[in-house]
Amino acid sequence: MVFLLHGEDSFRTRLRLGELVGALLGSRTTSGGDLAHASEPRLGELLGVSRHDARTDPAAAITLAGQAQGLFDPVDERRVVVVDHAEALRDLEVIASFPPEAALVLVSVERIASSRSRRTSARAKPANASPTTLVDAIEAAGGSVERVERLAPMDVPPWIVARARLHGVRLAPEAIGLLASTVGPDTERIEQEIKKLGAYAGEAPVSADDVHVLVSGAIEADVFELTQAVVRKDAAGAVGMLERLLADGNAVQQIMALLVWQFRVLLFASAMRSNADADRMAKAIRTTPGAIARATAFARRVTRADITRAYEAIYATDQVIKTGRAESDAAALMLCVLDLCGVRNADLRDMLLVEPPRR
Repeated sequence: MVFLLHGEDSFRTRLRLGELVGALLGSRTTSGGDLAHASEPRLGELLGVSRHDARTDPAAAITLAGQAQGLFDPVDERRVVVVDHAEALRDLEVIASFPPEAALVLVSVERIASSRSRRTSARAKPANASPTTLVDAIEAAGGSVERVERLAPMDVPPWIVARARLHGVRLAPEAIGLLASTVGPDTERIEQEIKKLGAYAGEAPVSADDVHVLVSGAIEADVFELTQAVVRKDAAGAVGMLERLLADGNAVQQIMALLVWQFRVLLFASAMRSNADADRMAKAIRTTPGAIARATAFARRVTRADITRAYEAIYATDQVIKTGRAESDAAALMLCVLDLCGVRNADLRDMLLVEPPRR
């Protein structure tokens, strides 16, 4: 019995691994359940489980682990061999020759593709052709391949609620939204932040202020909400968010820099076609795939011309502030936000056509 768990969400993959190993040891169904309610596995405490690393352990050692009975293992207990970094496994013969009385669980936190495609599947393949990829080898052996997807943006708040309930942490509704927009679909970080917030708040509900204080990136989340309001042309919502950012003591230049950053993320997100694109784009602009994925829904509402116009507006605001043409830095930024929302007569680019005041 051979299984492959793969995907880019390492935390959810670990949860699924614990669920699967528990089912194999208990002779239960191996179909997946709701991972949001699953506890983190402690595989090292389970008898009958051995763990290997495909990057360093030879295929012979993996096969031997499936054959050997542990010193303290019950005679009738199923042996489960877990192999991490399965993408590094080169000797695919270990899959076909693995002892049938044991279970082999291959794990990779990368997406592993099959050599088969729509074009090649239509062509007849020789009956004795050997598998060329890990996925093909598992399918040829009658095994199961399961891909663990990243959370979609709409699934992040329910995931946070479920994980908080699992850990006995109470979150105020506004704290849930802020944490979701701050962390995105990074389930590993969500788990860490929930535990941290719970330890800080104790028995009291976690508030949005607590998230602001304890979770790094909260201002980026607020600026993301500001950017969303701008994209929607929601002038009232954008002004309200900007006033809150300024009231919290955030510097005008910091907000402007983050606005530029958010529009840059939108530019890349608008070109995303798959999760693989998200990984590549995230590396290009030194952000996370989650940030790219989070911006995708709003990126569909903007064009490159919109983003170019936003760059021009923010640049004009920066120049107006630096040359003393505005009454105050905050007033200039407010006009910039109104301009981005499509409000007439708020275009600061016109101010660059006149001489700056003499000091």
